[in-house]
Amino acid sequence: MFTNIGIPGLILILVIALVIFGPKKLPEIGRAFGQTLREFKKSTNELTADVREEIDEAKNTVKQVTENKK
Repeated sequence: MFTNIGIPGLILILVIALVIFGPKKLPEIGRAFGQTLREFKKSTNELTADVREEIDEAKNTVKQVTENKK
């Protein structure tokens, strides 16, 4: 979607944001955006860790069952 945005496109977006929100609001918006990204990354990492734990537990269970059958 945004693969063709270059430096001129980014500058245009920043100028439009500056006009719409003003110079006082832009740092607040940037901070909020950064916090949102941090929370998203943290949640994604936690979810990934939970899935990996479940997979490891399933592997261990399968391993125990196959060892008990021998």
